[in-house]
Amino acid sequence: MAGAALVFAFVALLGAVGALADASSGAFLLLHKEVQIKRLKPGSERITVSLVVHNAGSTTAYDVSLIDDSWPSSYFNVVSGDTSTAWEKLEVGKSLQHSFVLEPKTKGSFQAAPAVVKYRVAAKSALQEAWSTPLPPLDTLSDKPSGIKYDFNIALKYGPLVSVLSIVGIFVYLMVAPSSSKKSKSKKRR
Repeated sequence: MAGAALVFAFVALLGAVGALADASSGAFLLLHKEVQIKRLKPGSERITVSLVVHNAGSTTAYDVSLIDDSWPSSYFNVVSGDTSTAWEKLEVGKSLQHSFVLEPKTKGSFQAAPAVVKYRVAAKSALQEAWSTPLPPLDTLSDKPSGIKYDFNIALKYGPLVSVLSIVGIFVYLMVAPSSSKKSKSKKRR
């Protein structure tokens, strides 16, 4: 659920920044960084780092390179993928995705630095830079659960029953409880 909220926030950010980028000339890259921790068994987990680069500008970006070197080898092993990659170009309104999987070596809190994307605009020869969204501190190999999880199976199993009982309860209350019009009529007769 949190991942979906982040994606919606990222899309909203793209829309807001897109209007600003259209006013200026050139490529304008946005970089979103997201981490998912999957506990395999006690003392073992995998961290998937997902990066999305989006061109919200008005021209194509060239020589796009993505570097996320905030994962030191003394604390993490790269299980699959690479922490950096490059693309020839990124056209207007398009997105590129990259991900890699890490395995933490040590237990504790870790604060990852933002990833960096570098690119060139056709009219300029100097490299442009953009940084990713910040991440909250990660508790690697922690004993506590990674977050509050809502069990949808319980809602699917008992949701209809709770709804029916609620409707029946309201119906019984309305039938048994004296209405306010009866109370006002009895007061007028006295």
